[in-house]
Amino acid sequence: MTVSLVGAGPGDPGLITARGLELVRGCDVLVHDRLVSPELVAEAPPRALRIDRDRLRQDEIEQLLVRYARLRLRVVRLKGGDPFVFGRGGEEALALSAAGVPFEVVPGVSSLSAVPAAAGIPVTHRGVSSQVTIVSGHDESALDLPGLARTPGTLVVFMGLGSLRVVAEGLIRYGKTADTPAAVIASGTLPEQRTVIAPLGELADAASTLDPPALVVIGEVVALAGTLALHELAGALAA
Repeated sequence: MTVSLVGAGPGDPGLITARGLELVRGCDVLVHDRLVSPELVAEAPPRALRIDRDRLRQDEIEQLLVRYARLRLRVVRLKGGDPFVFGRGGEEALALSAAGVPFEVVPGVSSLSAVPAAAGIPVTHRGVSSQVTIVSGHDESALDLPGLARTPGTLVVFMGLGSLRVVAEGLIRYGKTADTPAAVIASGTLPEQRTVIAPLGELADAASTLDPPALVVIGEVVALAGTLALHELAGALAA
């Protein structure tokens, strides 16, 4: 019995690792996130049990992983991005360890770098930014906005669309200049990817028509993006 915690990558099904795809194709049970591409879910064997975790509590997911592993089934927990980057993979690994269930972690391509890259934004660049800070915007009240406003380099906010206005206004209040280059990238790496680039003080209004999932990038590296990223051009031509 074993459980594989597999990163599916940032959205594009082609960005899963070779090892991750091998495990999906050989599993008996696939527990997958809602945002994992249907193409990857379809790679599981026809006989495999597929479980969408969307309506399950975290503790219910952990119980399912333990239960099916104890039935001596090959279980894959397919998670968006990387399991250990805002993916709650650590919680699932701890639950499996506590239950005495063997597991492995298969890293995935994280949205941290892949999504900005797909929009033509390098999160680091010589002479511009040598530091990256990542936070979750899911609960803006938990963010240290004074500290983040003083932190140099690039700030990347996961799940930041809903809290964008509060975060932007807070950063400016505590010292980040309103004209700091910033971007919101929605549906990153997918054909429907859309990017909005604007000064930090105008970003919330500029991105008001975007839908999640979205990643927020704040810092001088955003100014390096082209007026139209190659990925989005390709998507527009294919539409």
